[in-house]
Amino acid sequence: MSRALGDQRPWIVRALSILVLLLLWEGAGRLAANPLAPPASVVLAAMAREVASGALPHHVGITLARVAASFTLAMALGTALGLAMGWWRTVDLWLDSALLLLLNLPALVLIVLLYVWFGLTEAAAITAVALNKLPTTAVTVREGVRALDDELLEMGRAYRLGRWATLRHVILPQLHPYLFAATRSGLSLIWKIVLVVELLGRSDGVGFQIQVYFQLFDVTHILAYALAFILIVQVLEWAILQPLERRFVRWRVGPDHARRRQ
Repeated sequence: MSRALGDQRPWIVRALSILVLLLLWEGAGRLAANPLAPPASVVLAAMAREVASGALPHHVGITLARVAASFTLAMALGTALGLAMGWWRTVDLWLDSALLLLLNLPALVLIVLLYVWFGLTEAAAITAVALNKLPTTAVTVREGVRALDDELLEMGRAYRLGRWATLRHVILPQLHPYLFAATRSGLSLIWKIVLVVELLGRSDGVGFQIQVYFQLFDVTHILAYALAFILIVQVLEWAILQPLERRFVRWRVGPDHARRRQ
């Protein structure tokens, strides 16, 4: 019966699991009786006060704007690089080492370097976040291009499709699974890095607020802002990403059609 419930009403199972976590959190906080480990009810009350004062919506909005800007920049540049590297072997050889460097460079080092070179500016903050995401997007898209179905490409040539029509009707549908993989992994990475960027060098945003309350050892408000951020991320996942994925990712390229362009 429980298995059938999970298959038919997965949202009920998710809601129950969240309720159980909140109850466990509440119980642990009550038993601890320590301001450094507040129960869920205290954190939720603090979140409600921050919402009522307008502080939480203000800082969350600023953080979301930074996430959107850096994500758009990283996806645009990363997709372009991935397409070029997957399609042309020479481009891949020239840029592969640079991608490996960015992939292995610690995010904190890149953030600090950009702040040192360009100052504590908004442009430096967004660029730092975007550069941390760009290489993973490029690598994912490159692998998608290498896995394109030769037969579909040949069919497009047989029907004399132009470059734009081939890209739109033949290439992009095959790349949808890879683009969504890059989108999901990118957002999960950017959510975290943008908070570090704000904590180190911005005067607003969720990361800045967490840094302020850290200095005050105010764990309640740290958790309130963190929980609000997590809730927003989950809402975006359920309301936007999952429906889009169900709509566009209708099939995946089989391994027998994988290829590497020379």
